[in-house]
Amino acid sequence: MFRGVNPLSLDGKGRLSLPAKYRQHLLEATGGQLVLTVDRDRCLLLYPLPVWEEIERKLIQLSSTNQRTRALKRLLLGHAEECCLDASGRILLPAPLREFANLEKRVVLVGQGNKFEIWNESSWHAWRESLLAEAEDPAAEPLPDLDALAF
Repeated sequence: MFRGVNPLSLDGKGRLSLPAKYRQHLLEATGGQLVLTVDRDRCLLLYPLPVWEEIERKLIQLSSTNQRTRALKRLLLGHAEECCLDASGRILLPAPLREFANLEKRVVLVGQGNKFEIWNESSWHAWRESLLAEAEDPAAEPLPDLDALAF
């Protein structure tokens, strides 16, 4: 399980050094093979290859006649890039994906259970503050399915 928020820096070549606590698991479970793609929130998604392959199979089976489904498939599948952990535990974020997510020197790696999100650090902070402000609004609609969680 990938969890937590990890502030990190990209090097001059656009490489991201994954936290050591995840490297061994990724090497053992995937041989270091990962897949990057874009997300509608203007961040990147980083999946272990086996997890991505399952999602990819499901996406391919979705109808292409529905405009929104077709757009989602184009976004996720069309921008998917395979990458591999190097000997130093780094991955190269391709320039087009860095540009999409406005990734510069400072980034945030956010664990999401079966994947990571990679955010521009200032975009992450702005998104988080916006979510917290919305949560404090008494007129805001409750999030679906939260009642089932006991926290």
